[in-house]
Amino acid sequence: MNISEERIIGEIVAEDYRTASVFKSYGIDFCCKGNRTIREACKTERIKIGRLLSDLHHAANHAAKKSVEYHLWPLDKLADYIQEKHHKYVAVNIPLIKQSLEKICKVHGQAHPELFEIAKLFNRSSRELSKHMHKEELVLFPFIRRLAVAKINNWRPEDPNFGTVKNPIQMMMLEHEHEGEVLRLISNLSNRYIPPPDACNTYRLTLVMLQAFEEDFHKHLHLENNILFPKTIALENELKL
Repeated sequence: MNISEERIIGEIVAEDYRTASVFKSYGIDFCCKGNRTIREACKTERIKIGRLLSDLHHAANHAAKKSVEYHLWPLDKLADYIQEKHHKYVAVNIPLIKQSLEKICKVHGQAHPELFEIAKLFNRSSRELSKHMHKEELVLFPFIRRLAVAKINNWRPEDPNFGTVKNPIQMMMLEHEHEGEVLRLISNLSNRYIPPPDACNTYRLTLVMLQAFEEDFHKHLHLENNILFPKTIALENELKL
């Protein structure tokens, strides 16, 4: 795998998801800001390029398990996977986390008032995420599947009522960025999900669930922002030529 300072971060992670943990350890956003080169990110974050490149090469060449090559999947298969894997994960875990947050706010809220803000942020974010996924499943993903069928059958798809797929994709990416910022706020408020000494088991479990939720969200965004969306735009352009 070719990894250089001029490579786009999102493209590197798309080719080998094992590199995502390296970018994360350096505090580099590979989801919402994955369209930057390594050089640009290192300059902005004041990171030594040589050290980062060395760690990336090590992750790509020495990690035990090879990452799934999502970037080689057909677009309809990838859209189906995102909906079945990540959309369902969000739908199942939102009520569980909300319930746990409500419990620990009652028990620990006086000593840890930041819990109320975390609960407020998560409740608001969960509503927005649910609406966001509904729009993808109702509008964007069906069109992506039609593009995939058109590619196989070598015909030009009908123009959608939203003009070009770039329009809903741009909206989805803006919403991704907003929800990603909310989850970063929750992470900061919870001290990176590290429980305080007086935390009960429910408190600790809630932080584990919140951290897992954020990690799943990052994988979800990566698959869409760095693979599904750019490949969909490219396919739409190809079919309209």
